[in-house]
Amino acid sequence: MEKGVGLPQDILERFDCREQDVRNFSPLTLAYIGDCVYELIVRTMVVERGNRPPRKLHNESSEFSKAGTQRKIYEALLDEVTKEEADILRRGKNAHFHTKAKNATVLEYRSATALEALLGYLYLTGKMERVLELLKIGLRKCEMNL
Repeated sequence: MEKGVGLPQDILERFDCREQDVRNFSPLTLAYIGDCVYELIVRTMVVERGNRPPRKLHNESSEFSKAGTQRKIYEALLDEVTKEEADILRRGKNAHFHTKAKNATVLEYRSATALEALLGYLYLTGKMERVLELLKIGLRKCEMNL
């Protein structure tokens, strides 16, 4: 990870964490953190629309969290990513899964995991600006507004 770049580096320093080589993380580990990054962005945008009861906030954000929606974003970004980012997407999509998708097809689940792996990788390498750029492009291409 690059030194002194963003929230991940701040967390490492403040909590005395040992720095890891993110390039060696499994795609499912990257997707684990990427899921959180994605949710934080979606929830932030929903909350910024105004104060509402939590149930309404959840209903507004849940459409963006579905594997089918994430698959659409994944597909919209395929021609927007760098070679390095495409490699992360490929690794995420081909990861060996130990669970089954509950409310999604296998393809939706694999595509959503690939997207989350990319977001996790970018976040952990201090490239949050790129995360936001890609999500904005993906949502625009899918004609979805947050």
